[in-house]
Amino acid sequence: MTQHIIIATGALFGMLAVIFGAFGAHALKKILSTDQLHSFEVGVKYQMYHAIVLLALGLSNTDVTSATYWCFTIGIILFSFSIYGLILSDAKGKKLRFLGPVTPIGGLLLVVGWLLVLIHAF
Repeated sequence: MTQHIIIATGALFGMLAVIFGAFGAHALKKILSTDQLHSFEVGVKYQMYHAIVLLALGLSNTDVTSATYWCFTIGIILFSFSIYGLILSDAKGKKLRFLGPVTPIGGLLLVVGWLLVLIHAF
């Protein structure tokens, strides 16, 4: 995995986290319950945290494995984006329940990504 791709992916996820965060804080504040808004914010936070990690890995001189990159990238998509889908569909009264099991799979991939970073450190 090239550093340019890792940096671009981190930047894209970071940019989207800012957009989704602003969307949640302004447009969704009137539509979502407090619990729904909190869950939406968790998705945004985790997306931003892992976008920053991708940027740091891409900017560092370490050799990032493609497995680490893909664990973080797919983990962000499955974790954060399934939360967005669950919350927005629930707010519309048609909760996409099939997304429920997707969220923990994304979380597990994020954990594995961190484990791979830890292993790489040693």
